[in-house]
Amino acid sequence: MLNKINSSVYYMSHEDKRERPVLGLVCGERYSLVIDAGNSVQHAQDFLKEIEDLNVPPVKYVVITHGHWDHFLGSQEFGAMTIVNRLTNQIIQDWRSYSFDDESLQRYVDDRKISPQCMETIKNEVPERDSFEIPSPDIIFENALSIDLGNKVCVLETIHSTHTDDATIVYIPDDKVLFLGDSAYGTTTNSLFHYKQSLLMPMICDIRKYDAEYYVLGHESICDLAEINLYWAELISSSKATKSASLDEAIECFEKENGRAPNDNERFFLNAFVNDQILKSK
Repeated sequence: MLNKINSSVYYMSHEDKRERPVLGLVCGERYSLVIDAGNSVQHAQDFLKEIEDLNVPPVKYVVITHGHWDHFLGSQEFGAMTIVNRLTNQIIQDWRSYSFDDESLQRYVDDRKISPQCMETIKNEVPERDSFEIPSPDIIFENALSIDLGNKVCVLETIHSTHTDDATIVYIPDDKVLFLGDSAYGTTTNSLFHYKQSLLMPMICDIRKYDAEYYVLGHESICDLAEINLYWAELISSSKATKSASLDEAIECFEKENGRAPNDNERFFLNAFVNDQILKSK
């Protein structure tokens, strides 16, 4: 079932157990645009069935927010023009050389090219894997791009991100809705989950310049301006308190600067920033 933000903008909720991210839909007078293509053929088909029930203009564009498998493996199902930034295109081109038989998938897992969950999703939700292909993107942009769907403009921009180097966000000015993909999340390096501390403020500045009232993240429920500002505040205060690879020192500094103990979210962020300090020290 699609969630309706307004008559022009919809999204399908994430499913953590199936590693399915949020998928977005923006409808203009002539065309519709999809944000992220899903983690599999089945995910994309489920989304397309929901779109059919809306009786909206045909899907002409699919924007991939970044080059993680759960956001683009369903792209062939849309029969639309795929839009990516230059770095995301490089990642997808690498994937286009992959084979999807069981032996190859297991080898990719052993080589840490894909995750075990990615392999299981492909096995379970990508039928006819012998003929499965990831289409090459049709439109590749460098920094920013505007798409007119017919009296409805979508603004795409590649931004700084604590999650990946190739993050694209999608802003719909008329509706003040901003699709963030996974850009505002952390990442895992050498088994350590961390937020890239040096990119935190550049990312927040990139996002805050948009006049948005609703924010849609890749693996969350929709949030409003107050909720996203709270998220930024907790991240910023946790980052400011982390100056070394010691969690105890970070907690002590946080308590001194804020006059209180960190809440559960802030403890999580403190640990992630400490992990970033550990990674940078190696």
